[in-house]
Amino acid sequence: MAIPHAQPGTIVDIRPLTANLDETKTHTLVKTDKLEIIRLILKAGKEIATHSTSASITVQCLEGRVIFNTLGSDLDMRAGDLLFLNGGEPHSVKAVESSSLLLTILLAKSEI
Repeated sequence: MAIPHAQPGTIVDIRPLTANLDETKTHTLVKTDKLEIIRLILKAGKEIATHSTSASITVQCLEGRVIFNTLGSDLDMRAGDLLFLNGGEPHSVKAVESSSLLLTILLAKSEI
């Protein structure tokens, strides 16, 4: 069964999964033509190879610990840490511990 995307005006629970972390899969929480918010689940030892996106992103570590490589640095991210990257920046991530990350992707410039 697919997990439905959040509708405008609804609350999305992003609290730590704790005991349920290892049974949970990555899923998209919000998806519009301008914004995508994903809860990314990485098991300990999992790596996402270097890649980039044209969109600006934020990555918030909700629980666990990951090493996020970008801009020539290995950044040790733990629960409560937030990272912003401009579009086009190559990056990779490796889970030191099983982790839950909140990935926000700005797909297009918002109307001002």
